[in-house]
Amino acid sequence: MKAIRVHTPGGPEVLRYEDVDVGEPGPGQVRIRQFAIGLNFIDVYHRTGLYPLPTPFIPGSEGAGEVVSVGEGVDEFLPGDRVAYAGALGAYAEERLAPAAQLVKLPGAIDFEVAAAIMLKGLTTQYLLRRTFRVEAGQTILIHAAAGGVGSLASQWAKHLGATVIGTVGSKEKAEIARQNGCDHVILYREDDFVARVKEITGGKGCAVVYDGIGKATFPASLDCIAPLGTFVSFGSASGQIEAFNINILQQKGSLFATRPTLGTYTAKRSDLLAMAEDLFQVVQSGAVRVPIDARFPLAEAEAAHRALESRATTGATVLLP
Repeated sequence: MKAIRVHTPGGPEVLRYEDVDVGEPGPGQVRIRQFAIGLNFIDVYHRTGLYPLPTPFIPGSEGAGEVVSVGEGVDEFLPGDRVAYAGALGAYAEERLAPAAQLVKLPGAIDFEVAAAIMLKGLTTQYLLRRTFRVEAGQTILIHAAAGGVGSLASQWAKHLGATVIGTVGSKEKAEIARQNGCDHVILYREDDFVARVKEITGGKGCAVVYDGIGKATFPASLDCIAPLGTFVSFGSASGQIEAFNINILQQKGSLFATRPTLGTYTAKRSDLLAMAEDLFQVVQSGAVRVPIDARFPLAEAEAAHRALESRATTGATVLLP
């Protein structure tokens, strides 16, 4: 079987397309034939060593396919079952072994490409909007990178929940995408001061919550967009990690709350994973959240996919096809 492996952390060129031995599933494992693989910024963090992993490793944390075989003790899945997952490292492969505890059954109405595009980003969106900060009708929220993978889903879902959505984007083309995805107001951060625009849009009141997957470039300015007792949610570092800061700034900006959640914590309990996936699949099947897959790359061209992602040339979701 073919897979992408990283032997030494570095640029996109370290992604090597190689033969690998998958092996048979052990206790609690499932062997999956993959039909689509999700591309996410965490894959870049792993590849570069920002989030260090023992080498060599197969990157990727999200995919969808069919069960080939199951190991001892697995009674929830059978060969032929359609499944999807997020968080199980080793996705950049034609076939792979994965823990059964991290798999969910895929409804027939959701195809493999959509599943691979929504498991990590969609489950992330679910916990951001429904658990980290519960978005309700009538609230005004700010989503950075509103035309990106999580941003596209979060904008639609938040609008479906009845929120007024402000999104920031980097170009006029992405601004149009953000509007199509439900943003009521779109700010081009390269042209406008997003703090001033948010204050203008909200009449100086600020937002109930800011969802920030950008990191260093938008902090601490994002704090000035939040209403007193509001919440700052940092869930990514596309521009670099937020540096250490004096926690007293949260008091100075209005007794704010700040958090850095991660999907693994929210899905640690299987019951939570299944409930989150059910919620996600429901909004996708209902049409409330559309899944834009704007780029597809053969698995062998993972290097090109990473270059496109890092250059911010992508919008919506990107999938790799084995």
